Parts: sequence; C-alpha cells; structure tokens
Amino acid sequence: MPVPSGSMSCMSVLTRDEAQTRAKLLDVHRYTIALDLTTGDETFESRTVVRFTARTDADTFVELKPAELREATLDGHPLDPETLEDNRLPLKALTAGEHELRIDAVMRYSRTGEGMHRFTDPTDGETYVYTQLFMEDVQRVFAAFDQPDLKAVFDLSVKAPAGWSVLANGITTDLGDGHWQATPTPLISTYLVAVAAGPWHSVRTEHRGLPFGLHCRRSLAPYLDPDTDEIFEITRQCYDRYHEKFEEPYPFDSYDQAFVPEFNAGAMENPGLVTFRDEFVYRSAVTDTERQTRAMVIAHEMAHMWFGDLVTLRWWDDIWLNESFAEYMGYQTLTEATRFTDSWVDFGVMRKGWGYDADQRPSTHPVAPEEVNDTASALLNFDGISYAKGASALRQLVTWLGEKDFLAGINTHFARHRFANATLADFIDSLASATERDVHAWADAWLRTTGVDTLRPVVTPGEEGTYTLQVEHKGSRPHRIAVGLYDLDVADEGRHLVLRERLDLDIPQSTPQPIGKRPTLLLPNDGDLTYTKVRFDPESFKAVTETLSGLPSPLTRAVVWNALRDAVRDGELPPTAYLDAARTHLPHETDLALVQGVLAFASAYVTDRYVTPEQRPAALATLSSLCRDLIRRTEDGDNPGLRLIAVRHCVNAAAHPDTIAAWLAEGTVPGGPELDPELRWRVLARLAVLGATDETAIAAELERDPSATGQEGAARCRAALPTEEAKAQAWEAMFARDDLSNYLFTATAQGFWQPEQTDLVRQYVPRYYEDAVALAARRGPAIADAAGRWAFPDYAIDEDNQALGQACLRDADPIPALRRKLVDQLDDLGRALRVRQS
Repeated sequence: MPVPSGSMSCMSVLTRDEAQTRAKLLDVHRYTIALDLTTGDETFESRTVVRFTARTDADTFVELKPAELREATLDGHPLDPETLEDNRLPLKALTAGEHELRIDAVMRYSRTGEGMHRFTDPTDGETYVYTQLFMEDVQRVFAAFDQPDLKAVFDLSVKAPAGWSVLANGITTDLGDGHWQATPTPLISTYLVAVAAGPWHSVRTEHRGLPFGLHCRRSLAPYLDPDTDEIFEITRQCYDRYHEKFEEPYPFDSYDQAFVPEFNAGAMENPGLVTFRDEFVYRSAVTDTERQTRAMVIAHEMAHMWFGDLVTLRWWDDIWLNESFAEYMGYQTLTEATRFTDSWVDFGVMRKGWGYDADQRPSTHPVAPEEVNDTASALLNFDGISYAKGASALRQLVTWLGEKDFLAGINTHFARHRFANATLADFIDSLASATERDVHAWADAWLRTTGVDTLRPVVTPGEEGTYTLQVEHKGSRPHRIAVGLYDLDVADEGRHLVLRERLDLDIPQSTPQPIGKRPTLLLPNDGDLTYTKVRFDPESFKAVTETLSGLPSPLTRAVVWNALRDAVRDGELPPTAYLDAARTHLPHETDLALVQGVLAFASAYVTDRYVTPEQRPAALATLSSLCRDLIRRTEDGDNPGLRLIAVRHCVNAAAHPDTIAAWLAEGTVPGGPELDPELRWRVLARLAVLGATDETAIAAELERDPSATGQEGAARCRAALPTEEAKAQAWEAMFARDDLSNYLFTATAQGFWQPEQTDLVRQYVPRYYEDAVALAARRGPAIADAAGRWAFPDYAIDEDNQALGQACLRDADPIPALRRKLVDQLDDLGRALRVRQS
C-alpha cells in the first residue's frame, strides 16, 4: 500500500556512528534515477534503482522522504511501505553479495531551496526547477544511501514539459518527447547530484575541448548576455590556472554554470553543473567590487571540482577541507589569473570579519572539529570559521610552508584519493610528504583550537635614539608575519606614511628585534598573512587616526580598518570614534572594497546597534555627511562605482525623506546615476521606514517592476511601513502562514524590524521566540536559519530581550538550526549592550 508522508514524523538525522557502520557494510555501485517533472505543480515522480554489494549479512536502511511511497522491492521481493518511518526504509536481513533495490515514489517540490525547488517567474509565468541536495536533502528527490563516503555512479534520466531543457552533472541529450538523458557520472557523493530544468536561456562555448555553458531564466537573458564574455573569461582564466597548479586534469565531461532563483547559498559545487544564486545576474548597476565577488565565487566553486568533488570528505567533521580550500584557492587564483589583482583586500575587510565574529561567540568551534556527531550538527558549521578562518589558516600555512611544498602536498593528496574520500589526517599526511616541517604540530595548533590571537607591538628605547621591537602575543598559535615600519612624509599634497621596511618575524618572538629610529607606525600582520587581532601602541594609534588614508597599500589599510572594527566590538574604541575615522579618511580612499566594507560596518553595526538612541541622530548625520562628500567627489563621473556606493548608503542613512523622495520622483540622482530597479526599491524601502510612502506607491512600483526581485522589494517595503496594520500583516505572513518562499520570507523579515520603529514593534519581541520556534519546527532548517538571521529583533538592544532569548534557549527546545542562530544573535546583542555601556 502506498504510504503518504503525512503519516511520518520529521526527518531523522544521520549520526556518524550510523554512517560508519553502513560504510563498512555496503559498497554502492550505481544509481539509475528516472524523474518525471510533468505530473503537476506540487509533486513529481521519482523512480530509483540502486545496485550495491553487502559485505556481510546485516540489517541497514535507505533514506527517502516521499509524499507517497508507491512501491519498493529488494532483489525482486516487495518491501512493506508501512515500514517507512522517519525517512528511513529498513532493509532487513541483507545477505552478503549483490543486491538491487527499486523505489517508486512521489516527491514534493520545495519552496524553501531544499531538495527540488520549484519557482514560477512572475515576469513571464515560466517555471523552473533545480536541486539542492546538500547534506541530507537527497532523500527529498530520490532514494539513497545518503552519506558522502558511499560514492557511486549516477545514471539520470528526466521527463520534462515541452519547451524545457534539462541540465545535469554530465552532458544531457534530448531524446525527444520531453525525455532527456544525462551521461553517467564518475564516482561522486549523493549530495553532489544535480538537476536543473526549465525553459533556460543558455549560452554555450568550448574551452580546451570542454563544453562550457551559462544558463539563466529567460527573463534575465537581457542582463546575462552583456556579461557572458566577462563570465566566460573568468571561467577560462581560473580553469587554466588550476591546470597549472594541479597535476590532475579537470575530472568531469562538461562545465555548466546555472544561475537559479531563490537559492539559499551563494553557489553549490555540483560536479559539471555549478548552481549560483541568480542575483549574480545583475539587473541593476553594480560596482567593480561586486563583479569581483561574482568572479571569486566562480573561482571558489571551480576549486571544488578537485577539492570536494574529485576528493571528498569522509564525514562532515571535515567540511572545512572543502570550504577553506576553495575559499583560499578562489581568492588566490583570482589574484593571480584575472584582472582582480587586489581580491585579498576584499577578503580582509569583508570576509575575514565574518570569521573573527564567529570565532568569538559561544558557538565557536575548531576549524576541524573532532565532535560532529550527526548531520544536524554538521549543518551548523557552514559559517565564518569553516570559510574565512579556515582560508586564513591556509594562507598562513602557505606563508609558513612555502607555495611549492603546499602545492606538492595538494597534488599528492589528489593522486592518493581521486574519486574517493579522505580525512584531515589524510590531508596532513599528504602535506607532510612534501616537507620536512612538522605539519602535524601546525595542524594541532591551528585546526583543533578556537578563538582569535592578538598581536600588539611593544617598543623599547635603546642607546643613541634607537629602539627594539617585541610583538606581544596573546594566544597559543605560531604565526609567521610581517611587521610594517612606516615613517611620516609630509608633502605638499598632505601627510603620507611611507614604508621603511617590513620585518619578517616568527611569533612567539624569541628576542627583541632592533628597528633603529622610532617609526611613526608599527603594524603587525602587514600584508594580512595570518589570522589575528591587531592592536596598536599609543604612538601608532595616533598615527592611524591622523594618517590612515595615507598608507600606501589598500591591503595594509584593510588590516588597520579591521583592527579598528575589532576594537569597537571589544568595547576598546568608542563607536563614534570609528565614525570619525571614517568621516576623516574615506573621502580619500581609492579602493572600493574598503569603502564598501567600512560603510557597511558603520551603518549596520555602529549607527543601527552600537550607538545609543540619543546618539543615533548625530551618527546618521555623520554618515550622511560622509556620503554626500563622496557623491561630490565623484561629480565628474570618473568613479561610478564609488558614487554608487555613496548613493546607496546615503539612502540608507537618510533621516528625512525630502532629498531621496525627490530622487525617486525624478528617477535620478542629480548628476547621476539614474535610479535603476535596485535603487528605486532601496529608496522606497527607506521612505517606508520614515513613513513617507504608502501601499499605493508600493503597488505602483511593483507594477513597474513585477519581477521576482520586485516582489521581494514590495514585501520588504510593506513590512517596513510604520503602522500597526502593516506590522500585523507582515507578522502573520511570516509566522502564521507557511506559503512564503525562502526569499519572500527573508524580504519580509528584513523590512519588519527597524531602529526607528522600536516602540511600534515592541509587542512583537516576546512573540518572536515562541513563534520562531514553532515555525522552525514546521518548516525545517532553511526557514529556521532565515528566521534566526533576519527575523530576530535586532534593534531591541535591552536586557529584557536578552532574558527572553535565554529563556527560549533554556526551555523551548528550538531545532538546532534555529538554536545556533539564537545563540549567535544573543551574543551579538550582549556585545551591543556592552559597547553602549563602555
């Protein structure tokens, strides 16, 4: 009898012990999967044949989360569908030898970006589906032994509606009548299987005999086409550079990049079919830094073809091996092979702070944690530690080991474990084979520990006006760093700091280092080659506040800005002092990533959370004044990226509606830019916060831009309106109904809480905890993550909110994805309280 999923409880999680037991028992050979996407808007059909070997007589199970299990057979004998429980179908009394499992099921489409996500484009009514099978979502699409170390060949066919094309891990062939066949894959893990189907707009080329493709929704074709040359060029440059670095050639038969709607991550490294969030197809003007970010994601995902896809982790405790490596290689390869030669600046000022913040919360964990007991726990570790801290650790490793030995070890790793699985121990052994250095000790110090070290210069006077330098080290990790010695140069055009020399030091430092005369500025970690906080001696701090913009290298300036950011978060530097530094130095800054990074922290944290309500008007005025300066500086039109950043932040900081309302009415900022859709929705959202627009204006704007992005913009604006009715409707949409997609939920949440509206929404603060726990339990990890990230009452900076949150963690038993977000949010809330009180 078919079993509907309504009779099942929530998905169970796979434990490491269960995975290890099953890996010892089974050798999985091949999946033959047939998907029928023509059966309706809510469900699709999934038929799977799994051929595998059992090494001994034993019991095991296969994972499946169907809307309906129609039929299951093992070696031709029927299995009772009623035994399906908690997404597991038992396979009882397996005998040693070959087996064939057949599953016929009906599966549900997703609106949350998990499993087979279905999206209908409001612009033209066309529908698209794509898979995101990461971690444990394979079972939402087909039956599988769902763990990364049971690799197999996947042979996939798809029946699709007329007019659709089908993409997959291998080259797909249109067999006619809507039937598509993909070439079988090499041995890959279940979570890397990918399908994307719909009336795609596709652009194709070849490079070195390999088919390359770019794909997006038809409505985005006018925006993708002008960028195809740039995207293909970045793809070719990265491909060629990886082939210079890696001895193992690209291991799959094609390389497609699909920009898909409502994607939860930045991208996913499916072999041969990388999926990207389609915000990377730019509908509106963007800065060169944003183009660099897209290029970095392309480089990051291509690195995964080797590290992650060719060689795959055995269990999720080694997720850092995937993400840290791809993060490091992405930035490094972009710097070496493309026009984006300063990409480490963006990493330093934007990405690295993500790692520093995560590493100072109660939820911190080692880069390579030893205790990841199940998939629910593993999902929580896709954070700033696994990405940014891990990439920083690898950059420090390359600095300490040397790139030649590092790449030799990497290539040994690929050769030893190609199309197989590997652990941290395997990786370290491969590196150790290429060097005499003690890589195992380095790994213990860097990968098995938590927290952020701190380096501070201590200068001691000696004889005849000379000085020595000792770098004070708070922490336990070894570091190989450069210390920059900068002298003041007063020229006609202003005060500049000139590099005297960079001292290469190993930390802990054994003896003081002679430095001659006292420099104006001593900067540990110049060049940003390690992962550490930096603090200044008093003279250096004075030099920084006076001449930061006079430092010659943007990467050096990024280190300094990060140090100031850390000091604010730690309560050592008043947030208003950070704003003053931005007001003084950003008008002279030339690097767009630095401008964007500093303004992002100044607005999202300093003005919105760290200053008191009484200080906020003055802080917003400072930010607005700074942005107007940048706009005036770019009146000649020679730096449109800087002007765009300034205009965006000028809108965000507007305390009064008159100026930005005039921009919206005129459709342009005087002197440019014209207001494209992104800017129009940004202005309208700020006007909504300020009570200077209404539903009529929002509906008119949505009619002007009925796209998916327009739908999100309208949801954000409606939730931001400062009326009790608007807030009640937004709250009901988020927490009482379950029909919002992941993106529309996020947009609504982003509009709901506003610093200007704390009194209006105060009643919702206690409601949040109860409603978010219930929502997360109903809708699962993706929406739980969004509820914890975006729907949290960020601007209720008070002890009552903190007490409510702690009580929720203690008594309400939120699912792990929400619990982790609440722990982090409450820690950030406590930090904001301390900053205000310092």
